[in-house]
Amino acid sequence: MTEDEFDAFYAAAFPRLTGQLYAFTGDLGEAQDVVQEAFVRAWDRRHRLLADEAPEAWIRTVAMRLAVSRWRRARRWLELVRRTPPPESTPGPGPDRTALVTALRQLPEAQRMAIVLHHLCDLSVEQVASETGAPVGTVKARLSRGRAALARHLAVDEAEEPAWRESGRVG
Repeated sequence: MTEDEFDAFYAAAFPRLTGQLYAFTGDLGEAQDVVQEAFVRAWDRRHRLLADEAPEAWIRTVAMRLAVSRWRRARRWLELVRRTPPPESTPGPGPDRTALVTALRQLPEAQRMAIVLHHLCDLSVEQVASETGAPVGTVKARLSRGRAALARHLAVDEAEEPAWRESGRVG
């Protein structure tokens, strides 16, 4: 089947197949999706489709199998969701983590990346250098400057902390 023949076949068969799959799935959007996917798969074998003597039947079969496969996946997903109840509640970040993230945001990006990779991701200085493309000495300097800046930012936060902690209220 040539490209022009395939285009003509598509134009004639797509509406008919979509109607048939709509009756099968009960969902017009789903029917259009699976028929379209079947035509995409048929495109790769368009030269053999004419030899099959029933290209429309081949596409209908593929589309129906795709629809059934989607139903099965959706059903398995629903079963999984029903068996796994959501957690009662998810605690938010504590004040220490919030203070650390706030302090990290105040660092220059290069220092922040070095601190995160080395201290939070447990990478060695050499691994941080490799991942960032910076020399080892530069990474050491970024870590040193970043830690010093973090200490200053966190010391300011700790000085402010007792006022709201004693009252039990933030704000």
